[in-house]
Amino acid sequence: MSLLNVLLEATNLEPIAQLAAPLGAGIAALAAGYGIGSIGKAALESIARQPEASGDIRSSMIISAALIEGVAFFAIVISLLMVVL
Repeated sequence: MSLLNVLLEATNLEPIAQLAAPLGAGIAALAAGYGIGSIGKAALESIARQPEASGDIRSSMIISAALIEGVAFFAIVISLLMVVL
């Protein structure tokens, strides 16, 4: 038996998981909000500098924001599954 198995059998990790899950979900939501906000800021600055490229900038911004939002949802679901399982 490995040391990790012995430690996991000896301790009850359920209270730690119940504390860590909302904390992880909150951190994921804050990080996603910050990331999408910085993408929006950079896109607006880029459009202000080059208005003729606004369509390309806008589509790149939407794709990046969607990817960040998908990762944030995944992190939140995984964090909340720690409580259930």
